[in-house]
Amino acid sequence: MREYLIPIFMAALALAGCNQSKSPDEVSKDIAKAEQKASNEVTRSEDRAQKALDKSYDKVNDQEAKFNNDAAHQTYNVAIAKADGDRKVALATCESQTRDAQKACKDQAEADYKAARADAKASAEAAVQQP
Repeated sequence: MREYLIPIFMAALALAGCNQSKSPDEVSKDIAKAEQKASNEVTRSEDRAQKALDKSYDKVNDQEAKFNNDAAHQTYNVAIAKADGDRKVALATCESQTRDAQKACKDQAEADYKAARADAKASAEAAVQQP
């Protein structure tokens, strides 16, 4: 029976040692380690968050540039449509005039049309952003 008591006694001693309080120096060291580990985890988390935000920011900037370029293209298309319409109206108006006046009127309509197209192209090129 004594053979059975020795292992039980040894286990009781081992368990009694587990709940021993640590010295103040050991506690201070454990606290410092825990604080350092927590600080490192926060720093890594902040770095990951910053990288994710930077990536998202780049995507937003790319999308904004694409949107602005699309808007410039559509503005160009509208300006060209307006120039085409103005040209057709001007040419129709020229039909009521006599030969020389009619030719001068048509020449002016064509000149105005070319100028409007050039203005639309210049405005669109100025508005286009590089991604």
